[in-house]
Amino acid sequence: MTKTVTPPDVRPNNTHFSSGPCSKRPNWSLEALSDAPLGRSHRAKIGKTKLKQAIDLTRDVLEVPADHRIGIVPASDTGAVEMALWSLLGPRGVDMVAWESFGSGWVSDVVKELKLPDTRKITADYGLLPDLSTIDFDRDVVFTWNGTTSGVRVPNADFIPADRKGLTICDATSAAFAQNLDFAKLDVVTFSWQKVLGGEGAHGVIILSPRAVERLESYTPSWPMPKIFRMTKGGKLIEGIFQGETINTPSMLCVEDYIDALNWAKQVGGLKGLMARADANAKVIFDFVEKNEWIANLAKDPATRSNTSVCLTIADKDVLALDADAQAAFAKGFVALLDKEGVAYDIGAYRDAPSGLRIWAGATIDTADLEALMPWLSWAFETQKATLAKAAA
Repeated sequence: MTKTVTPPDVRPNNTHFSSGPCSKRPNWSLEALSDAPLGRSHRAKIGKTKLKQAIDLTRDVLEVPADHRIGIVPASDTGAVEMALWSLLGPRGVDMVAWESFGSGWVSDVVKELKLPDTRKITADYGLLPDLSTIDFDRDVVFTWNGTTSGVRVPNADFIPADRKGLTICDATSAAFAQNLDFAKLDVVTFSWQKVLGGEGAHGVIILSPRAVERLESYTPSWPMPKIFRMTKGGKLIEGIFQGETINTPSMLCVEDYIDALNWAKQVGGLKGLMARADANAKVIFDFVEKNEWIANLAKDPATRSNTSVCLTIADKDVLALDADAQAAFAKGFVALLDKEGVAYDIGAYRDAPSGLRIWAGATIDTADLEALMPWLSWAFETQKATLAKAAA
């Protein structure tokens, strides 16, 4: 007889645990967007004012130094990273540092599309960080701060020397507003609204240090530059981009939503408050993992575990005895059970990552909802194990 597992009594109020687009802030509603200048030009005074407000609030909440430029750019974080790669790389050799899907994507772009000959790849498998001591900072360096698909992050910026000769280009999309970015060590920082602040997709943010601006104004790439990547004209930075004059047409509805999220961030204590919320959320998951042998963190070193995109694997010995396809099927069935019950949506591992779970713990999630979710993980596991036992019988 198949074992019947009793579902928990308590359900999360917010069941949106996707790692991107991520959950809206608590108590969000469409009414928060009522001041959006819809049907107006983004180049009109009202549009520019809103875009500049978003830039100024970003600087305030993220604690960006006054001498760094902040620009709103097309195509989410991907567009922001590509702008940096295509515009800045070339004068020096480059070290590409990757330990998960998106970092590996940037490696592929630099090697296969830009075809930079002096490129070194410094990589590690899912769950691990590469040996950061092997990076040569006399070269340009490209890395992700937080590996969204592996749940592995750099613990801090201590590995970056202050007297570096090359530029550091950091994809910080699931770290910004949840982890302490050291802007003194970062020449380019990119992120998208749709991660920690739960904004809508399609828009990216690029932050440039004075060193990055100097490179832009002193170096012209040998390859053709698409219009949406161009940040200079006549050898000078296009300052308007960093004052709200966007390269292409932004959604003023999305801009309003981002402004709303930034204002909420200030209400919960700014950057420190956001980081504290994410830390508390991640701790709920980490504590659960410690108490349950059947589940494990994909990130091996506790010091490198993400507090936003928490990635987990099924560590049960019976499941591990299955072949890779059967393990993946077990994890997918696990996720499907929670989806069917309406208690957690979109928490499957990223398609390129090892099979398992990826649960968003960023600041827009309330800790109580993760506490309510944890018993459901046990329920889903026990239910899947019962199904596995029935199939083996």
